[in-house]
Amino acid sequence: MSALPNLITVLRILLVGPMSAFLLQGRYREAMVIFIVAGLSDALDGLLARHYGWTSRIGAALDPLADKLLVAALIVILTLQAHIPIWLAILIVGRDFIIMGGAGLYRLLFAEITFRPTLVSKANTVVQVVTLALLLMALAYPDMLDGAIHRVVDPYCFWVLAGLTGISGADYVLTWGRKALHRRDLRES
Repeated sequence: MSALPNLITVLRILLVGPMSAFLLQGRYREAMVIFIVAGLSDALDGLLARHYGWTSRIGAALDPLADKLLVAALIVILTLQAHIPIWLAILIVGRDFIIMGGAGLYRLLFAEITFRPTLVSKANTVVQVVTLALLLMALAYPDMLDGAIHRVVDPYCFWVLAGLTGISGADYVLTWGRKALHRRDLRES
């Protein structure tokens, strides 16, 4: 049973394909359903892992990977379809590449790295998921509330997301940059 959270995470990774196919076909309602199922599965595997202590190194690696794949697929496809501004997509994807590159460099030069999301990073993730969910809802049901959802997402949610993405990225760079300088100083002394 301890492998159950990992199995749920793998299934979430497998949902990226059909969700992407539905998005590319303009079948936003179906894509939204898969996005919701993926979100619920993320909550379920986290709950099981924490409640029963069913944690593992592979699960700790797979869970954020599943989340990143799902969000990246949404962002790339919705940007290609001109539903997300390209500048926002570049900012979001660029932040993730900078964080991953910095983590790889830190590990190469210093030591194993363990990420603990900061409050601003968690807020960024929440706003990212809410923005994508609202955008999918606006695309799936364009006449709902007379199009008001889309008018809230673009520009308000986009600008809040951009601000938090920038702040979160800067927070990671500054935090891990300080840790790297501290480690370097310890080596030199």
